[in-house]
Amino acid sequence: MASQDWVDKDFYAVLGVSKDASDADIKKAYRKLARKYHPDTNHGEAAAEGKFKDITEANSVLSDADQRQQYDAVRAMGSGARFQAGGGGGAGFDDVFGGMFGGGGAGGQRPRYAPGAGGNADFEDLLNGMFGGSGGGFGGYQQQPQRGADRSAETTITFKGSIEGTTIGLREPSGETIDVRIPAGVRNGQTVRAKGKGRSGAAGNGDLLVKVHVKEHPFFQRDGDDIRVHIPVTFAEAALGSQLSVPTLSGDSVKVKVPAGSQSGKTLRLKGRGVKTAKRHGDMYVILDVAVPSRLNKEATAALEAFAAATAGEDPRADLSTRAAL
Repeated sequence: MASQDWVDKDFYAVLGVSKDASDADIKKAYRKLARKYHPDTNHGEAAAEGKFKDITEANSVLSDADQRQQYDAVRAMGSGARFQAGGGGGAGFDDVFGGMFGGGGAGGQRPRYAPGAGGNADFEDLLNGMFGGSGGGFGGYQQQPQRGADRSAETTITFKGSIEGTTIGLREPSGETIDVRIPAGVRNGQTVRAKGKGRSGAAGNGDLLVKVHVKEHPFFQRDGDDIRVHIPVTFAEAALGSQLSVPTLSGDSVKVKVPAGSQSGKTLRLKGRGVKTAKRHGDMYVILDVAVPSRLNKEATAALEAFAAATAGEDPRADLSTRAAL
């Protein structure tokens, strides 16, 4: 990162810590903010993505002792100090470096940096060590090589592709196709990072950030890493109890026991039959929908009339007035 970039950015303010914060304080602040602004928990929010990048950048500098020392030095010089030889209104050359390296300012003893192999690093070596230069004296300071910029793209995949994982091809303006692997379990709106497939740079390529849109499925409904399905059952199956065959994500079917007296909306859990990701395996929830036949033949009508007569004393709305009272 160029020194001017460091002058313009207050990494301590980004993390919400003081300039004398300990390594533990910096680590704690970073973890708290990273959880809050992580792209996985802020799908499609550009502001959160930008905040997360700023937090990560600040932590990468302040959590490294050498980079933090260099950053503090650059910020000190960039906050109004000027290199001048006189005793006017601004700080002199010796004042700036006396403060950085322990000197006593204009009235104190100046630090000495003897050239050669006498045990003390010379002035040029100190500057090169601070700013990553490769020689040429202070005036010949060279900026460290920069990594290429990240790029962004969007794609739409099938529901099956999101469950099993898939590979997509993104076409460049030049006609070249970039293959990007979409991991199994990716969620709608999630961003996938393809490392090294961004813009080129002297210090390496940037990354390609692909926002994934997932098509809806007519049967399986995703809820986080869980799957919900609605299964119709007949009145007799719900009232008497039964066993159903339910399709799953893997393509096979499992047997599900419906307890006698089940109501419409009753939910049955199939553990481990949901979405499988690198971190966990979700569950599948079967929701029963009692189906009322739209047409009845004479035998069915007679049977239901007999059932109605046999259960004439049953009133499912008996406490309705009580529950509806204000």
